This record gives sequence, C-alpha cells and structure tokens, in this order.
Amino acid sequence: MNPYVLITLLFGLGLGTTITFTSSHWLLAWMGLEINTLAIIPLMTQHHHPRAVEATTKYFLTQATAAAMLLFASTTNAWLTGQWEIQQMTHPFPTTMIILALALKVGLAPMHSWLPEVLQGLSLTTGLILSTWQKLAPFALLLQIQPADPFILITLGLTSTLVGGWGGLNQTQLRKILAYSSIAHLGWMMLILQFSPTITLLTLITYLLMTTSTFLVFKLNKATNIATLAISWTKTPALTSLTPLILLSLGGLPPLTGFMPKWLILQELTKQDLSTLATLTALTALLSLFFYLRLSYAMALTLSPNNATGTTPWRLSSTQSNLPLALSTTTSILLLPLAPAAMALFTP
Repeated sequence: MNPYVLITLLFGLGLGTTITFTSSHWLLAWMGLEINTLAIIPLMTQHHHPRAVEATTKYFLTQATAAAMLLFASTTNAWLTGQWEIQQMTHPFPTTMIILALALKVGLAPMHSWLPEVLQGLSLTTGLILSTWQKLAPFALLLQIQPADPFILITLGLTSTLVGGWGGLNQTQLRKILAYSSIAHLGWMMLILQFSPTITLLTLITYLLMTTSTFLVFKLNKATNIATLAISWTKTPALTSLTPLILLSLGGLPPLTGFMPKWLILQELTKQDLSTLATLTALTALLSLFFYLRLSYAMALTLSPNNATGTTPWRLSSTQSNLPLALSTTTSILLLPLAPAAMALFTP
C-alpha cells in the first residue's frame, strides 16, 4: 500500500476514535464511529484475497447495522426526552437499544458471530487493529451510559464469557481463537461496567496490552494455526519460552498481569452480593484457560520432527522491529505488583 494512503487511513482511524472520545453529543459520537469504520475498510482489503474481501463485507454490514441502530436510538431518545447529550440517557428504551448497538459493534455475545469470521479473513496486523483500537470508541460510549437496571449488561457479560470459552475450545486457527478470547474478555468488562467503571477501564487496558503482545508473537513467527506454532522454537527460542507466560496471563493465572483485572472484578462482584455470578464467571475462565494451555503445549512443550538445517533459522536476524513486542510482552507478564498503583491511578 502507498505510504501516503496508509498514513491518511491511520489518521482517519485516530481521528474517528478521538471524535467519539471527546463528544458529548450523540450525533458527533456516531460520526466518529462512522469515520472509524470507513478508515479501516481499505486496510482490511489491502491484500486482494477473496477471503479478505468477504471479511470486509461482513464487517461493513455489521458495523453499518450497529451505527444505524445507534442513530435510531439516539434520535428516539431526543424525541422522547428532548436530550442529545450522551450523559442524559434517562429513558430505558433508547438506552437498551444503544447498549445492544454498541454490543454488536464490539462483538459481544449473542451478537458475536461476525467477529471470528472477520478476524479469520484478515492479516495479523489488521486483526490486531480490529481487536484493540476498534474497541476503544464503543467502550468510551459504554462507560458513559449508566442504565437504571444492570440486568442487560450482566446478561451480555455472562453470555460473552460462556460463548468466548466454549467457542474457542475446538478451534485450530489462531485468529479465531483470539477472536473468542476477545469475546470472553469483553464479557468480563461488561459484567463490572455497571458497578465499577474504573475496573472496566483497567481491564480494557490490560486486555489491550496482552492481546497486542499475543498478536505480535504470532506475527513474528508467521503463525496462523496451531500446527505452525510447533516449529516456532526453531525461529525464536527465547520468545517461545516466554509465550506460554503471555498466554497464561491472558487466561488470568497469578502471578501474571492478567490475574489483576479478574481478581478485582470477582472481588467487586462479591462486594455487590453477586457471589453466584462471581462463581459462574470464574468457572467460565477455565474454558478459556483450556485453549490457552493448548497453545502453550503446542508451542513450548512439543518438539516437531526436524532435520539439521531446519533447526537453525533462529541464527538469521529478523527484519521486524522487536521493541513493541518487547514492551508489550514485559507489561503482559510483570504488572501484577503494580495493581494498587494502577487502581489509584484510575480511581477518580
């Protein structure tokens, strides 16, 4: 892709998200989301492959549907209450519709079916943008909406953690596994959104860090399915020994970074007298942990058959920049001791 075109598209992505971040008016927020969608579509189709075009079409249709629902709900809210302000969502009908529209936009269950299919058709770099940056604008809006009844958020959250765990169990394609991992993590965020927006924000940031490092590891190894992970020890031996830690951090095991948000969410749910919900959610984390362990096993604990020349690619220097990978890997593994500082930082 032409570098000038690429810079323009990335600027459009940043602009769309920033407009949504800074808006207090529903029309401006909708405009930001639309700019965001239109900027990523050429990035998704840059490899002229039928699967990429199919994925882009599916993405465009779902995002356009969600944006139309959002516009309809905000117009309905203005009609019923006379308010266009994001903070002034008082009527339950438009509030519920907007939550469902944003859930469709980020891919929460049961509106999740498009996400694994779309991610599977993209390159790992574009998939990384879709799994991280594209979640920011809808979450900025979700954090500002406080529905009177938490039932819908809890239902969406619990369904997403279950579907995210179950859906990834029988997958062999890494991008689909990461899509279901994303659905499960978003479910955890939705569960706590009503009770503690601070913890939701902290969970979102840790999810972004861990997902970024996972995508970068797979990109460095040029791995798209579990079978190709098995030969990664011949390419990057040191990184292969660190990757299981990143994956287990995604699964939420102590003493890794990923344990921090899960611990805080379960603690907050228990404080809110939702012990049954906290127990169910903790059990759904085991489903996700199973497929992270599968990836770890395939990558670090199995030795694929090789001849003498096949074991030496690690001696060749890589042309890719390793600084983003080094930073994201370090933060994905070692941030748990900073949990009190992080909570103090995000608490208003």
